[in-house]
Amino acid sequence: MGAARSRGHRGRSASSRRATVLSFCFLQRKQTKVTHQSDRSNLEAALELISSNGLDGMAGAIRILVNEAMKLERAEFLGAGPHERTEARRGYSNGFKPKTVTTRVGSIQFDVPQVRDVPDGETFYPNSLERGVRSERALKLAVAEMYVNGVSTRKVAAITEELCGLSVTSTQVSRAAAMLDDELDLWRNRPLGKYAYVVLDARYEKVRHGGSVSSAAVLVAVGVNEFGFRSILGVSVSRSEAEVHWRTFLDDLRQRGLHGMQMVVSDDHAGLKQAMCAVFPGVPWNRCQFHLQRNAVHYVPRVSMRDDVARDLRAVFNAPTRPDADRLLERFVAKHQDDAPQLAEWAIENIPEGLQVFALPSSHQRRMRTTNMLERLNREIHRRTRVATLFPNDASLLRLVTAVVMEITEDWETGRRYLTMNAE
Repeated sequence: MGAARSRGHRGRSASSRRATVLSFCFLQRKQTKVTHQSDRSNLEAALELISSNGLDGMAGAIRILVNEAMKLERAEFLGAGPHERTEARRGYSNGFKPKTVTTRVGSIQFDVPQVRDVPDGETFYPNSLERGVRSERALKLAVAEMYVNGVSTRKVAAITEELCGLSVTSTQVSRAAAMLDDELDLWRNRPLGKYAYVVLDARYEKVRHGGSVSSAAVLVAVGVNEFGFRSILGVSVSRSEAEVHWRTFLDDLRQRGLHGMQMVVSDDHAGLKQAMCAVFPGVPWNRCQFHLQRNAVHYVPRVSMRDDVARDLRAVFNAPTRPDADRLLERFVAKHQDDAPQLAEWAIENIPEGLQVFALPSSHQRRMRTTNMLERLNREIHRRTRVATLFPNDASLLRLVTAVVMEITEDWETGRRYLTMNAE
């Protein structure tokens, strides 16, 4: 998964190797749109790797097999083979994108087929590759979940065997847990680059500290790069959202190479604004409009006013331009100056913080005016952490959260663009 991070297990039985070659032969017979000469050369290449290098050649052979399977899938998805003229065609090949996957025979770089001009914006990702890494994902997440719960390696071995069909020993599980820690640490410290937009968020989980239970803040940063794809840039666990913790988290992102930001979006987290000014001075900050709308309820003196206030605030946020939003905000303050003076005062001080997004291209504003892009991320984190309920320490919480967000960011980076970056 992701960049090469562990060596994995090497070694396959002779029957497994024969099954691999037979599977390749089946795929070759199925690919009627490719010349016999190409079939023969690919098969010969795979067999040559195995016969010349033995078990050491398995990674190369698997790379050939999976690459060919993915080409078949792309041809079936497009309704046409390479250079084939047919009315059934529904798009075109668009080269390949390298992807390194850690498997039991080592790290293998595959060539993932890309497509373009597909109707209705449909996306393509080969099931051949997904099936190949599913058991690896299940194994790693199972180990991570059990590890943070303090389950014995014997029980972890039984669970992974049930999930993945793997017969493993307690020693192997302990080794896998150590390898997982190394992999997660590498991911958290990977180099970053240019990201136009960064969204920051925090959530809380229960952690045992000494003899008591307290809340720990999980800090998350998501970026949209210059090509419009999302990535989870980093995660961190701290005792609170104090400025020192946000500053440490943001400074780590900066040292890893994060730059080129046009805007940062977040809720009004404690200590975040001061940390932003210290680490990324001059970068505009937009406060999440969804949270602003929700916070306004606390300043509405009567329940009967809530719908009217919510409607007026939506009009401010949905204004076509910043001057229009400012005029609507002035009208909102004047309207409620007498019947809700605390609401009016709060609006003057806080609502403008959610209007910085008007400086962005109009097609970007709707998606970047809130932190809603993190909804799925938070749901997945919660789905995993609620199993653990209570973590024995901060490191345990960080381990599981990192394993989850690695899975999600991989889907984001290979999926559909989040924004079209050449928008006007």
